[in-house]
Amino acid sequence: MNSTFLVAYLFSASAVVLAEMGDKTQLLAMAFATKYKASKVMIGVFIATVFNHALAVLVGNYITRFDGAQIWIQGIASLSFIFFGLWTIRGDKLEGEENRVSKYGPIVTVTIAFFLAEMGDKTQLATIALAAKFPATPVGILMGTTTGMLIADAIGIIVGIVLCKKIPEQKIKAVSAGAFVLFGLIGIYQVAAQQRHLELLLVLGMLVVITIATGIAAYYIAKSNHKG
Repeated sequence: MNSTFLVAYLFSASAVVLAEMGDKTQLLAMAFATKYKASKVMIGVFIATVFNHALAVLVGNYITRFDGAQIWIQGIASLSFIFFGLWTIRGDKLEGEENRVSKYGPIVTVTIAFFLAEMGDKTQLATIALAAKFPATPVGILMGTTTGMLIADAIGIIVGIVLCKKIPEQKIKAVSAGAFVLFGLIGIYQVAAQQRHLELLLVLGMLVVITIATGIAAYYIAKSNHKG
């Protein structure tokens, strides 16, 4: 296992764990765990994640193949992490996926529900961004994002069902969002300073402006959530 693979694996696993905290699919895992055995829920989550994230990795890896677009794609991927941080603060709600029924049993039911719930969801989009960020290690990204999904949903099931405690949602969302924004700022710095070779003062100025704008957006999103 080379260092690039390991970095991609650990980075993507960490990013997905952060993305899933308080996310719709984590809530979905908790809901299904009240109906089915936790082991069957986790098997369904694993199957759905492999297929869903494999599709995302293919898309992310493909878009990096366009000549001359590599730097722009890396920049967009970095900015998208800031977007995911704001999305984390906003949060998700279940939209009836937990009531989906299949005549083929719990594993197939959970697999179908999770696959559909993940289509266009934050975690799938984050997987595309990760695949674009680490185009040389698609398998590492797939393994990492799948591992992250399983860890996050296992935490949701254990804390929410077995221990009968509510996850401290707001604090977890704040930490997760902060980590995503940090990932994004680091990525922007790498693109601007190391790949585009912009002057340091200009890069720092860009980062300050983006940080302030992100903070303002986060404040208004949190305020809107509190009113709701």
